[in-house]
Amino acid sequence: MVSFDTKSYSKKLLLLISWSHWFTFFNIIAAIALSSYYLFSEEAPTTLLGQAYLVTTWVSHIAFLTFMSFVLVLFPITLIFPNTKFIRTTASIIFTLGLLLLVLDAFIYSRLGYHLNASSNEQIISLLQDIAKENTLFYFIGGALAIVILGFEFIVSNYAWKHLKQLQKTVFARYVTFGLVLSFFFSHLTHVQADVNLNYDILRQDTVLPLSYPTTARTLLTKYGLFNKVDYIERKNSPLAFSQAIPQYPSLEKNRFVEQYCPAIKKEKVSNSVFLVLSEQQVSISQLNQFVRRISTASLSLTNNIDTGVNDDAWFNLFYSLPSLYQKDILKQNVKPILFQMIEEKSLATSLTVISNELSPSALSKSETMNTQNDDVAIVEPRWFESLFTEQVALENVSSLLFSKKLNNKPAGLHIIYFKGNQADNNNQDTVNNQYQFELFTDALLLAQKQKQQKDIIWISAIGNQGNETRLNTKPALFIYPTTSNKVNNEQVTFNTSIMDLQPTLLSQWLGCAVNNQQNGSDLTQINKNRIIANTTNNGIIIFDRDKSVFVDQNGNFQSYSSQFSSPITVNEDFPLMIDGVHFIKRFSEQPNQ
Repeated sequence: MVSFDTKSYSKKLLLLISWSHWFTFFNIIAAIALSSYYLFSEEAPTTLLGQAYLVTTWVSHIAFLTFMSFVLVLFPITLIFPNTKFIRTTASIIFTLGLLLLVLDAFIYSRLGYHLNASSNEQIISLLQDIAKENTLFYFIGGALAIVILGFEFIVSNYAWKHLKQLQKTVFARYVTFGLVLSFFFSHLTHVQADVNLNYDILRQDTVLPLSYPTTARTLLTKYGLFNKVDYIERKNSPLAFSQAIPQYPSLEKNRFVEQYCPAIKKEKVSNSVFLVLSEQQVSISQLNQFVRRISTASLSLTNNIDTGVNDDAWFNLFYSLPSLYQKDILKQNVKPILFQMIEEKSLATSLTVISNELSPSALSKSETMNTQNDDVAIVEPRWFESLFTEQVALENVSSLLFSKKLNNKPAGLHIIYFKGNQADNNNQDTVNNQYQFELFTDALLLAQKQKQQKDIIWISAIGNQGNETRLNTKPALFIYPTTSNKVNNEQVTFNTSIMDLQPTLLSQWLGCAVNNQQNGSDLTQINKNRIIANTTNNGIIIFDRDKSVFVDQNGNFQSYSSQFSSPITVNEDFPLMIDGVHFIKRFSEQPNQ
């Protein structure tokens, strides 16, 4: 009796294992067919070897993943509980989920440039939610696809079981299997050779298929056009640069601005001003909380504000709402920032006031004196952005700016007050004095607002970094703006924000411009979810996630900094995060050049 049960169990098990092999074989064919979507998401290789590698790695890699699903999941279940109906039903459900996951991964890759992963689940979920909002049939299509795949699995399962003996006598599967194994070894040996010889045409395919070879940051940066692939082999420490020409910056004269950036402009006259109070030294949260107590309208406390620029890079990020990588090419185009074009269109004033105790008689003598009633006012040393302002002044202190009447009588327009001081030495008396004057002026400005019927828009923050050591930190900022309800409330914004958000915010909240999403910045008052924000340096890319910042140099080295613990951390290479950062940086360059 025991012998009979043993033979029955063995026979049943052998039949199920034989069936499961054929069932997996048909699923391999289906998986290869569905995964062809990956190939359409990438440019075709340019060399014959690259094309051969693409085909062989595609079919062998997908076949391997499908077979491993059988080995790791279905085979152990078959050994434990070899019940025919249970195994066939379970196998159909397992492979249905696997093929659906494959289709979802291919779709995510085509949209975001990376595969399903835990570190980018927030971006993936947000993408799916946005698509579902735009297309009401999204969930219906997904459900219909699941039903179709499940139906296919039941049909294949039934066919393989009923025709198992005939299938066991066929020989075509041997040739297919041999071809897949040969493709597997060919693709792996080709990749090893490409890795040694830095064959870019093959290495750039590393991330196309799910769970494939980990690529290097240098290869990815070249793939996304931040390095020239012609110089891929020779490149060691070359700076970032676009491999193709960037689009022309929008100009109001050419009407491209109206079509792409500001399709709806309010014609009403602007009667209030914008004050940007900027400090070269870092501003603390405690300082901003002190200012909040003096406001007389709505405000946003930006606790995770980002400013990675050094020297003039930060001003470029502020005025053009673009990463620093664009600075050289954009400035050559000699087109003013969108904000300043709109200011000119509405005949508003612009002024730049620099407060610095570094001013000396010798420095002043090198500058042209302004036509003003104050004898102590002069133009500071010229920098590229100063030509944007109709009035440029420099003061050694804020004593002449503390009067409410003078502040409230400034003509409607954009007024920047920049406190320039050395922050390298915290014990320097000049630095302390500069901070004191910064706080003194800001208090006076906020108190003066209480006397105005038409409130102004005010931005308070630091600008720029004196060195690389603070570039991975977040720099808090305070944005104060009038609302129709005139409620005095302060909202804590913990989402990532950036100084690149300021220009689109002013266009929307001040100049009545219905800004779309074709800029790198967003309206601060409309931000309701976390974003990946990135900027470039001469040595690499800085990417900011919700709770960490990552620096990737041109050699592919990753350095991470925890915002929560305010200290460096060690993390694995996060390529999805880097790809998100690259997409952010390239948003402007991917627009059509008109």
